[in-house]
Amino acid sequence: MTESRGLSIVITLVFVLIIRSSSSTHEYDQCGESSCGPDQPLIRFPFQLIKGTKDHSCSDPMFCLYCSKNSETTFVLPTSSGPIQFLVRHIDYDIQEIDVSDPENCLPSKFLKLNNSSFQPYRLDMHSSETKTSFFNCSSQDMISCPIYASGYFDSVLKLDLVSCTKMFDVTASVNSVYLQFNLLRMMWSKPNCTKCEAMGKKCRWKNNSTDGEICFHCNGKSIQIPRSFIFSATGSIASGLVLIVAFKIHRCYRKKEEDQARVEKFLEDYRAEKPARFSYADIKRITNGFKEKLGDGAHGTVFQGKLSNEIPVAVKKLNNNSMKEEGKEFISEVEIMGKIHHINVACLLGFCAEGVHRALIYNLFPNGSLQNFIFPPDDKDHFLGWEKLQHIGLGIAKGIEYLHHGCHHPILHFDINPHNVLLDDKFTPKITDFGLAKLCSKNVSAVSMTAARGTLGYMAPEVFSRNFGNVSFKSDVYSYGMLLLEMVGGRKNIDTLSTETFQVLYPEWIHRLLEGDIHIHIEEDCDVKIAKKLAIVGLWCIQWQPTNRPSIKAVIQMLETREEDQLTVPPNPFHSTTSTPTSTSATRPFQMEVIQE
Repeated sequence: MTESRGLSIVITLVFVLIIRSSSSTHEYDQCGESSCGPDQPLIRFPFQLIKGTKDHSCSDPMFCLYCSKNSETTFVLPTSSGPIQFLVRHIDYDIQEIDVSDPENCLPSKFLKLNNSSFQPYRLDMHSSETKTSFFNCSSQDMISCPIYASGYFDSVLKLDLVSCTKMFDVTASVNSVYLQFNLLRMMWSKPNCTKCEAMGKKCRWKNNSTDGEICFHCNGKSIQIPRSFIFSATGSIASGLVLIVAFKIHRCYRKKEEDQARVEKFLEDYRAEKPARFSYADIKRITNGFKEKLGDGAHGTVFQGKLSNEIPVAVKKLNNNSMKEEGKEFISEVEIMGKIHHINVACLLGFCAEGVHRALIYNLFPNGSLQNFIFPPDDKDHFLGWEKLQHIGLGIAKGIEYLHHGCHHPILHFDINPHNVLLDDKFTPKITDFGLAKLCSKNVSAVSMTAARGTLGYMAPEVFSRNFGNVSFKSDVYSYGMLLLEMVGGRKNIDTLSTETFQVLYPEWIHRLLEGDIHIHIEEDCDVKIAKKLAIVGLWCIQWQPTNRPSIKAVIQMLETREEDQLTVPPNPFHSTTSTPTSTSATRPFQMEVIQE
């Protein structure tokens, strides 16, 4: 229906143009609509389209449009350094809105040359509130078409790839930075008062050389005597016009496909921008100021403090060179997995470095460090966080694990949940990190095939050591979480790792005595006693020897969020005999999970 209507309109326009070509015409049509070409905006009051020389005067130069040599509609805005020409992309007469673009595709640069007087009598896009727009000088980058880039005041410098650009200044205006990025400037004009003319059934136009008011006129055309020879020539012209229309429609079809392809390419470019950025080793040295400020040492490397574009504080984990051969798979796994996950309780990997023997990971800087720094007994009032905050942290960690298990496109088993791998931001919101041992798995399956144990002693589930306890599954992370939760309750380590021969779990027995009334910690408020017991019960359920006896992480979240603490039952004590032999697994063997190769 729309195509047929458009075809009829074009045929009518061709016929009108033929008739008009046989008579004397003005530079612009005051009664009807005109345009510079078939794919150009239609021009009518209050605009005037000049198709001849630009010396022809308009009633108002700010409403004067021109046709370029390429049959494109152009518009001029004045500046102190001279007029700037734009291309007209769209005109909406219902809401008085005109969209223009820079023919050189560098609108942010041209926008900086404009001032308030340049837009009179227009207004900038009133649909956008007055916000700050940041301008960056990116002339140092190679292969760029425009040296000036505009971004929203709160846009991520890293995601926009502006790390190597220099920030110039901020401009407060009612302009959308996204429009500037896409080479689009939107302006609005006030609707002229044509009520008198419309009341008389007449049309409205500007008074000569003035926009102070209006003048009414009829558009009754004079009768035209058309010779028979002209009718034949007009018919031939219409036939030619129809051929041109068919050719134009074919051209537009191919052009639309090209635009769709460009749109797909733009989407892929934006998708790539969401992944971690890759930095050179020189970038890493610049970000950390030559590895000047060290935050700490770990088993696999050293963490340094740094900044991105002098605005974003980051932590840079520089991996040890002597462990590259051993840690190569862990490094690849961490970059691949963390580049795909985004959750409030999972640390975000901003970037990485893989250049020669140099390996580094870049994260947001969390000023409070790891959870290990805040595990203190409740009696230590100078350092103890409080039971409400501990419950908040425990629930946040559980939600992060639940996202990894069920919220990702491919489920993720972390295999190394422990206090060192939980970071805390300035509001003590927990962030799970360190995915070097993690695995991507298929959905809707119940067991993971493994060739070797992985994790941290004291937090690894029994089935990770021995399949006599069952198959490795999501419940393995639940066990690690339970050990972490019990450490938070007791405020001390739950393992003795002085030697591999004497390694043993120390204090879930103590937790059971706490729940039986033999409480060895000082808790003042009754509500805090309820929180402490709830966290202890949930932790004990999570560390059951058999995976089938442990709750899912979703059930853990439900128990932590319940207000009916008295309804939580204490699980059996799996540590009642350190010499007991674990029971055999269920006769029903779950099928093996397909593991995605790392």
